[in-house]
Amino acid sequence: MTPVLNRELTLESPVLNPDGAGGWVQTWITQGVLWAHVTAASAREKATNLTTRSTVRYNILVRGAPESAPSRPRPEQRFTDGARIWRITAVKEADPRGLYLTCHAEEEVAS
Repeated sequence: MTPVLNRELTLESPVLNPDGAGGWVQTWITQGVLWAHVTAASAREKATNLTTRSTVRYNILVRGAPESAPSRPRPEQRFTDGARIWRITAVKEADPRGLYLTCHAEEEVAS
């Protein structure tokens, strides 16, 4: 069965730029747009001093790409869709032929 990739996500990579004071600031550059199927996998909530943080883990399915391709997601990257951000934690082939990749990702929301 062919998966339905019905969500357009932007793949971004981190870049460190000098901050002018001897340090660095991290910014994000767009690597491209990928069509994906996004599925929630699990969730947890953690209370700290004055806030509560909810972390939801997702499985994000995208088309496969060779190891060296810029369109192949990597763990240090993230997906975005408007204000939503999913930090990629791991990537693996979703099928024996490598036609699709499963990206394990986390979305953190402060409440």
